[in-house]
Amino acid sequence: MSASHPIIAVTGSSGAGTSTAKHAFDDIFRRGNIKPVIVEGDSFHRYDRQEMPSQIAKAEEQGTALTHFGPEANHLDRLEILFQTYSETGKGKSRKYIHNDVEALRFKKPPGTFTSWEEVGGDSDLLFYEGLHGGIITEQVNIARFVDLMIGVVPVINLEWIQKIKRDCTNRGYSQEAVVDIILKRMPDYIHHITPQFSRTHINFQRVPLVDTSNPFVMREIPTPDESLVVIRFKDPKIADFPYYLSMLKDSFMSRPNNLVVPAVKMGLAMEVILTPFINEIIRQKA
Repeated sequence: MSASHPIIAVTGSSGAGTSTAKHAFDDIFRRGNIKPVIVEGDSFHRYDRQEMPSQIAKAEEQGTALTHFGPEANHLDRLEILFQTYSETGKGKSRKYIHNDVEALRFKKPPGTFTSWEEVGGDSDLLFYEGLHGGIITEQVNIARFVDLMIGVVPVINLEWIQKIKRDCTNRGYSQEAVVDIILKRMPDYIHHITPQFSRTHINFQRVPLVDTSNPFVMREIPTPDESLVVIRFKDPKIADFPYYLSMLKDSFMSRPNNLVVPAVKMGLAMEVILTPFINEIIRQKA
């Protein structure tokens, strides 16, 4: 951790609500005139989109599973070096993963590939990371130790499966059987490397559906925000201003001394209301 060069990490898998978190942070940074260096977890994948299937097949031949949730498919060593170097100097090396055709035009490289590693930081106020491994600890790396504010964004597991099945079948052309197979293969990495991070987060946002999702493999529609709540857990309740949150977030309530519950349609607002004071304090200590 570093008062001079702080790091904020949002950890959660695709479809968990990390996009909502990113929009909330964008608003906070804009209003506070804060200049972040933005790092995406996808940028630290070890293999590009074309290489990954062959690497998965090679792992299966050896009786193992290779998934983006696990260390073997990622440059976690380089991510740790970036966090450590940035916390010490305000600089570090990163790159960009090219997700789509729009980004391909911008970077003049095919979708699913990476840009070159280059120095980032410079005159930034903080580093903002969004991805799968912002709070990971393994025998080889301890990335969590460098994070000043760690946010978890995660749906209950059935909702996460529903969202993945819907997205991969609709947008990527997979069959439901293929997506279920992927879910099963990546479950050990999810259990061992993703879920432990949510015990390290300072604040956790978990979306909970209010409709029956007991069999996620037959659900045809993703529960809407109107059909969901968000449970917000504070690791240390002393850091939370619950009276303020309850006054600002209509229909919110406390379910435990460290848990706030809000309608899912207010998730973005809740993030801004709760996180803005923490980020302002990080910038104040930096000054």
